[in-house]
Amino acid sequence: MIISKTIDFALEIISFCEILEQNRKFVIANQLLKSGTSIGANVHEAQNAESRPDFIHKIKIAAKEIEETKYWLILCEKSPNYPYEPILKSKINEIGLIVYKIISSSKSR
Repeated sequence: MIISKTIDFALEIISFCEILEQNRKFVIANQLLKSGTSIGANVHEAQNAESRPDFIHKIKIAAKEIEETKYWLILCEKSPNYPYEPILKSKINEIGLIVYKIISSSKSR
């Protein structure tokens, strides 16, 4: 479930970053593209972790990328000259809840 959600989110981020680039907002587009697509890459990589600590480490990296992505989306939301897609904020919050639950349940095993 989390893998498909992060892939879908990454595809939506790619589309949104294209809109940012069309509006000549290159710096934010680049940062958001990196962090927003990195979430899924780290979750995907965690599936082949060598150990539970390695799995937790990779998922924690995904959590950090989630927080960075939230930051860039907040800047877009609060900047009057930037496009903004509210659905992205909702989706990143949902992914964040799942990732934090994975971290919590993985530590308690």
